Amino acid sequence: MRSIIYLTLPQLACLLAVCASYTLRNSVSWAVSSKDVVEDADLSEEVAPALLVDGGGLWKQAYPAGGEESPGERMKPEGDSSPAQGSARLFSYRTEKVTVAGSGPPPHQETARTARYIAHSSDWGTLATISSQDKIKGLPFGNIFSISDGPMDNSTGVIYFYVTPMDNTVSDLKMNPYASITFSEAERDFCRQMVYDPEDPRCARLTLTGKMMAVGPEELAFAKEAMFSRHPVMAKWPVGHKWFFMKLELIQVWLQDWIGGTSLIPLEEYFKATPY
Repeated sequence: MRSIIYLTLPQLACLLAVCASYTLRNSVSWAVSSKDVVEDADLSEEVAPALLVDGGGLWKQAYPAGGEESPGERMKPEGDSSPAQGSARLFSYRTEKVTVAGSGPPPHQETARTARYIAHSSDWGTLATISSQDKIKGLPFGNIFSISDGPMDNSTGVIYFYVTPMDNTVSDLKMNPYASITFSEAERDFCRQMVYDPEDPRCARLTLTGKMMAVGPEELAFAKEAMFSRHPVMAKWPVGHKWFFMKLELIQVWLQDWIGGTSLIPLEEYFKATPY
């Protein structure tokens, strides 16, 4: 038998006031139309979110060559813009929590070890290239990339990428293959726990500079394991975007992990060190 609970107006107002202090949060969700969502299904190319498979979506240039567009024109959806077409719902993929072994970062005096720790514990970084885009040709251009230097139990110090030719950064690399990638210890919990601002020298930052190159056949299996073990959703990205693996062949390792200046770490020391 069901019981019915009656609330007075003051009780209802109190309940609403309590609920108003809560919000729903989901850091890995984006909106797609309801027709594009397949519940509890394998995200193969056929059922992947429209954001990934639409050629005019994720990789469409905001400023196409040959003309200017107003912000309104850039934001205007293609096709029917009726409310029925514009309705959306949330699509989320499951993520696997990756934990880093050890009790925390190495002592700041151990610069090579600190650099390897940051390279291995980082899941993403900002890759800077020399732009080939018409409006900023020859100027610096930064872009976020997911990275891996190996599975969690096998740090190599070599940074691997999974990229598509549709990306502006890949176009830049075809013109000039040299790039720098920067990581911050602020990506993890240490700086927040110590109340360090990301620009505080004690919140370590690492910049690796080198030549970007495609991964060869002999290294392909390891690159795939390195990236997909750390970023499982990548294995489901649509093959139509012609994804391929790249790595950074190092020239310089630059580190700031304490007050008083920066360190240039010899490559031999960097590769000889272990992150934990």
